[in-house]
This record gives sequence, C-alpha cells and structure tokens, in this order.
Amino acid sequence: MKIKEFVGSTVLDKNANVVGKIDNVEFDTETGKISEIFLTLQKNLFSKDELEIKFDDIQTIGAYVILNKEIKQEEAEEVTDAVEVELDDSE
Repeated sequence: MKIKEFVGSTVLDKNANVVGKIDNVEFDTETGKISEIFLTLQKNLFSKDELEIKFDDIQTIGAYVILNKEIKQEEAEEVTDAVEVELDDSE
C-alpha cells in the first residue's frame, strides 16, 4: 500500500465504531517506520479535531484501518483544539 492510499482511510476501533479518517502520518527518521498516525474527527462543517494514535495500536490495514483498542466517544470529544467559527447572518 502506498502512503497516499493510506492517508484518508477510515479508521475503526476494535468494536467497529468509526473513529475518523487518517489525516497525517509521522515517521521515525532513524528507522523510516511509521510511529504515529493522526486522525481527523469530523464534528461539523467548521470543526475538525485531531486525535493521535500510536502505530502499534493498529491491528489491521485493509479496506479500513482497524485499531486493537476501543476509542470511547467521550475520549474523542475531549479533543478540543479546533477553532469554532460563528457566521453572522444579519446582512
């Protein structure tokens, strides 16, 4: 699998719940191996949060990337680095 095919893949936790999509990958510069993946958690149109997953937490890679651990909804919702944007409709 090429990296451009890997980025954008849907990620499921061990209970087959959709966690997000792979947005970025971090490599170990000494070994050339993937050390971490970063998932985008789509909450709404203007809010995208990121969750960091260790590569060792991946069970299988195929049509989906399946983790060997459970990602609780609360854990994913605790990621709050996104900026909220309010639209002014009063024109």
